[in-house]
Amino acid sequence: EFDTMMHGCFGQADALRDEGRLLDSQQLESCASAKSVRVRNGRTTVLDGPFAETTEILGGFNLIEAADMDQTLCIASAFPWASLGCIEVRPVRDMAAVRQRVGA
Repeated sequence: EFDTMMHGCFGQADALRDEGRLLDSQQLESCASAKSVRVRNGRTTVLDGPFAETTEILGGFNLIEAADMDQTLCIASAFPWASLGCIEVRPVRDMAAVRQRVGA
């Protein structure tokens, strides 16, 4: 069932890439492989595991080019995973504007 779902996701992603809408896409390894890094008072601490305890995890991302949030939500709802889990949709922050604001 998982492989069938992933096959559908890859088909959807390939179609979006062909349209020029999918800019990038990556899966993440499990939370068990995560490391958390903190630097406090000049001391670096590396811990095994994710940053926070949670019941939901980020499994990967699709970077989509869309006209607006409505179009993005429509695209997200067409992915097979939307029928089983949750697809979080967020705008990408304009890093050029942030760079300008902070003088970097």
